[in-house]
Amino acid sequence: RRLPVLPSGAGSKWDIREKVWEHLEASGLAEFPRPVHGRIPNFKGSLQACCSLRELDVFSRAREVKVDPDKPLEGARLAALQARKTLLVPTPRLRTGLFNRIVPPPGATKEVLRKCATSQGVREYSVPVGLDGKAQVDLVVVGSVAVSEKGWRIGKGEGYADMEYAMMVSMGAVQEDTPVVTIVHDCQVLDIAEELLGDHDLTVDYILTPTRTIQTNCKRPKPQGIMWHKVSSEMLGKIPILKTLRSREKQAGKDVTLQDEHPALANTSRAALSNKKVMAANTQPRAAPGSAPVGQPHVGSDPVNPRLEGSDTITAVYVGNLPASLRVSELKSALRELQVVPVRLNWQGAEHRAFLEYRDKGAADRAVSSLQGLSLGGNALRAELAKSQRNKG
Repeated sequence: RRLPVLPSGAGSKWDIREKVWEHLEASGLAEFPRPVHGRIPNFKGSLQACCSLRELDVFSRAREVKVDPDKPLEGARLAALQARKTLLVPTPRLRTGLFNRIVPPPGATKEVLRKCATSQGVREYSVPVGLDGKAQVDLVVVGSVAVSEKGWRIGKGEGYADMEYAMMVSMGAVQEDTPVVTIVHDCQVLDIAEELLGDHDLTVDYILTPTRTIQTNCKRPKPQGIMWHKVSSEMLGKIPILKTLRSREKQAGKDVTLQDEHPALANTSRAALSNKKVMAANTQPRAAPGSAPVGQPHVGSDPVNPRLEGSDTITAVYVGNLPASLRVSELKSALRELQVVPVRLNWQGAEHRAFLEYRDKGAADRAVSSLQGLSLGGNALRAELAKSQRNKG
């Protein structure tokens, strides 16, 4: 039986992510860990969807399987272990390397294998795989927030799955024809406009849901390696193994100029944002306990306290000189990167402005400091405390 699929439609990647997260929560399909906002969402029926992996020929033939550490993929990790395949799991946020190889103890029972497939088991039974570990991945399993039947994939917005794949290409662990599978709920299968995809975005060959197995026959090329011009100095600092790969590729004669080192990109929004982020990290204190969660990707009405709008403690920030071409998703992305996410965003793009609402004046002051003069879409933004201190929209 085909389950109802979310209404499709134009919108940014962030619009699509928020639509999926909100639908999963509102429909009772979301599972632990919750809320699913900001995550690769776990959903009811994930184990059933993962079981379909065993029926794929590409799984039967695979010897080494790479499965992301997300909760809804636990069943896929278990399937690989039960089939006695080599299971590789990326290290969280790539902080300590690229992969961990999961090595169950000799004579492991079904219960031990189940534990090995969990995040705790991955920690307890894993062995790091270095760049010279000669991994040869035969099948890649990734989580998604949304995916189309054509194979276009949208992740949670941090870019780690795309980066993992690019790093695997760079170290020779995957080939052009290495199949990629994603496992989602039926409602996460949506129409996605191809223009939303970048050349760094990973596409998928198979989609498994609780009710369907979809072969996408996707012809769009997968990333051919690390696109250094899209990597910021900040990301390089967060991912040690990336530095090693960069050094190797530089020695091999490749152009490894970073995003914020490109003179030609100096005036683009991304480069300006990267520079601003570095400055903000050096000069701004961390968000106060009363402010919006740092890095929380959901920008909109505060989910915890819907009556927040009526509070007198809200401080509004006016952001002006927004370019006509700017999308609300791009402003949201900038706010996340600068770690000044508001509890509410009132977008007035037609008037080239937006109002951001913060729980306290300290958070609002940090937002003004971080946003003032930031270049987005070629325009230097104007940011100041709103005259009325409140905007009731």
